[in-house]
Amino acid sequence: MSARITLATAARVLRQLRRDPRTLALLLLVPILLVTLLDWVFAGRPEVFDRIGVPLVGIFPLVSMFLVSSIAMLRERTSGTLERLLTLPLAKLDLLLGYGLAFALVAVVQASLVTGVAVGLLGLDVGGSLLLVVLFAVGNAVLGMSLGLFASAFAASEFQAVQFMPALLLPQILLCGLIAPRDAMARGLELLSAALPMTYAFDALSRLSVGDEDAGRLLLDGGVLVGVTLAALGLGAATLRRRTA
Repeated sequence: MSARITLATAARVLRQLRRDPRTLALLLLVPILLVTLLDWVFAGRPEVFDRIGVPLVGIFPLVSMFLVSSIAMLRERTSGTLERLLTLPLAKLDLLLGYGLAFALVAVVQASLVTGVAVGLLGLDVGGSLLLVVLFAVGNAVLGMSLGLFASAFAASEFQAVQFMPALLLPQILLCGLIAPRDAMARGLELLSAALPMTYAFDALSRLSVGDEDAGRLLLDGGVLVGVTLAALGLGAATLRRRTA
C-alpha cells in the first residue's frame, strides 16, 4: 500500500466526477428530491415524517452511492482503464482505498446537503444530536460505496450492476425495521436482520430521531458499519479482476 498512490487515485476519481454532471446530480440532488417527496407524501402527518425521515436521510445516500460506485468501478474494467492501471506499481487495495476516499468526500457533501435541506427547509424534527445524524448519514453513504465496489466485481455489465441493488439492498430495507418493527417479525427474519448492516444504520438514526443517545448502542451501531465497510473493501480488493470477461 502507498498513501501517495491512494491519494492520486482519489484525485483522479474526483476529477472524473467533476466532469460528469449527471452522476453528480444523482449523488447530490436525488437524495434531496426523495426526502422532499417524502415530506410532501406525509404533509398532513408531520409526526410520521419526523419518525422515518431521519433514518431515510441515511438510507437514500446509501442507495445512490451503491449504484454510482458499482457502475464507476465496472466502467474502469470494461474500458480497459483498470488493466492499464494494474500494470503500474498499484496494489488493488490502493485502488479501492482511493475510490473509497474520493467517494467518502462526496458522501460528506451529500449527507450534509440532504440533512441540511431536511432540517433547515423541510422542518424535520431531530430529537438527538444533528452532528451525529450527519456522521451516521456519511457512514451509511460510505457503506453503500464499499458494498457497491464489492458488488461490481461480480457484474459483467452495467445492467447486472444495477440488478445487484435490489438483490443486496432491498431485503435490508424490508428487514431493517423501517417497514415493520423487527421484534414483530418471524423469529427467523429477526435473526437474519441482525446480520444485515442496514439494520444497525437504521437503529442508530431512528434512535437519534427521538433523542435516544445511548452511547453504548450508538457505538455498537457505528462499529458494525465501520467493520462491514472495511470488510467489503478488503473483499473487493481480493475479488477485483483486471477486466470483465
